[in-house]
Amino acid sequence: MADTMQECGPGYGSPTDAMKAPREKLLYVQCVYTGAEAKKPDYLATVDCDPTSELYGKVIHRLSMPYVGDELHHSGWNACSSCHGDCSKKRNRLILPALVSSRVYVIDTGSNPKAPSIFKVVEPEEVKAKSGLMYPHTSHCLASGEVMISAMGDANGNAKGGFILLDGDSFEVKGNWGGSNSTQFGYDFWYQLRHNVMISSEWGDPHAFLAGFNPVHVAEGKYGHTLHVWDWEKRVLVQDIDLGATEGMIPLELRFLHNPDEAQGYVGVALSSNVFRYFKNENGTWSAEKVIDVPNKKVEGWALPEMPGLITDLLISLDDRYLYFSNWVQGDVRQYDITDRKNPKLVGQVFIGGSLCKGGNVKVLDSSEQPEPLYVSGKRIYGGPQMIQLSLDGKRLYVTTSLESTWDQQFYPDMVKHGSVILQLDVDTKRGGLKVNEKFLVDFGSEPDGPALAHEIRYPGGDCTSDIWM
Repeated sequence: MADTMQECGPGYGSPTDAMKAPREKLLYVQCVYTGAEAKKPDYLATVDCDPTSELYGKVIHRLSMPYVGDELHHSGWNACSSCHGDCSKKRNRLILPALVSSRVYVIDTGSNPKAPSIFKVVEPEEVKAKSGLMYPHTSHCLASGEVMISAMGDANGNAKGGFILLDGDSFEVKGNWGGSNSTQFGYDFWYQLRHNVMISSEWGDPHAFLAGFNPVHVAEGKYGHTLHVWDWEKRVLVQDIDLGATEGMIPLELRFLHNPDEAQGYVGVALSSNVFRYFKNENGTWSAEKVIDVPNKKVEGWALPEMPGLITDLLISLDDRYLYFSNWVQGDVRQYDITDRKNPKLVGQVFIGGSLCKGGNVKVLDSSEQPEPLYVSGKRIYGGPQMIQLSLDGKRLYVTTSLESTWDQQFYPDMVKHGSVILQLDVDTKRGGLKVNEKFLVDFGSEPDGPALAHEIRYPGGDCTSDIWM
C-alpha cells in the first residue's frame, strides 16, 4: 500500500512501516479494584518491558484515579495512524472510559511517558447530558482529530448501542455520533474509510452482564448476536447481520484487515466460541460466514454441562497474516494463519490457566486431555487468557487474565484473591507457533494496595488494535 501522506504526525504511513518501528519498552495497563475488598480507586500501571532494563517486567508507576468504583476497562488514543500526515497532531493522550461510572479519563502520556498524569476528567453527567449515552467501552481516534467511544446504554442505564463523540483538543463531549440511529446493544467498532463503512458489535444489556453471567439472561434475549453496518459519511445504520442465536451469541471484538483497501475482517463470538469472517459483497451489501469453531467441552464439576471456549479477545497481525484469539474459560491462546481468508489454519496454541486444568473441580468427559496448571517464575497462574496485545513486529504477544470484575469473581475467585498477571508469548512468525516466555511475568498479586485485576494493554507508540489506516 503506497503512502502518499507527508511523513509527520502520529503513527505510521502504513502497517508495513509500523512493523519496522522500534521495539516497545513500556506498557500501559488498566488495573481494577472495583468490587474488591481494598475499596481503592482503579489505576493505570506503567510497566517496563525493555529486556535491557533492570526493571524489566516491573510496574514502575501507578496513576490512581480520583474515584472508587469506576471499572476501567478498554482504552484508546487521541490520535493514531488515521491522523498520520497531520503535523498538528500528536499521540499524547490516552483515553480511559470507565465502564461502570461512565466517566472518561484523559491521561497525559506525552509529558512523561514513564509517569503519566491525569489531563482531564469528563464526568458522567456531561456524557449523559450531551450524548444521551452511558457505559462507555471502545475508544478510537478518528482522522478528523476527534475521539469516538462506543457505548452500551442510554442515559437511564437501559440497553442501547451508540457512539460518544469527543472534541480532540478540549475533550468536551460533542454529542452522539449516530444521532437518532442506534442499536439494541453495543460493544466494539472498527471503521474502514476507503469503503465508507463502520461495523459495530454487541455484548448485551448492562443490567445483565454487570451482574455476572446468568444463562437465563441469554434465553431472555438480554445478550446480542448481531453485527451492525454503518454508512460512515452519512452516519446512518444501513444493515444488520444476524449471526444467529446458536452460532453467533455475543459477538465481541472485531477487526478489519489492516490494509485499508480490504473490505473484510473477523469477529470473535464469545459464548458460541466461533470466529466469523465478515465481508463486502459485489452489490455493496455485507455478509458474514463462520470460519473457525471452538467445540464445547462436556464436563462435570462446572456451572454448566458443557464448557465453551469463551472467545473474549481477537486481533490480527499488522501484515494481515495471522489471527490470534483467547479462550478465557477453556484457557488457551490460538494463532491461525489467515493467508487463505476463508479457511484459517491453526498453527499455534498454548494453554494459560483456564478452567480445564488438572487438579481442579472440573472433569472433562470426552477424550480430551486436560492441561497442567501453568507456573511462571514459580507463580501459579490463575484465571484464563483474556486481553491480548501483539508487538508491532509480530514477535511478542502479551496476555492479561482479567475480563471484568464481576465475571472474574464468578469464574476465577482464586485470581481475584491472588491477583492477575501479564504474560508474554514468543511468536514464531515464519511457521507459526506460540511459547510462554518464562523470563517475563508482571504479577499484580503483590501490589501496594492489594491484588489487582489487569485488563487491556497499550504501547506509547500505538499497536495493532488502536491504529487504523486511511
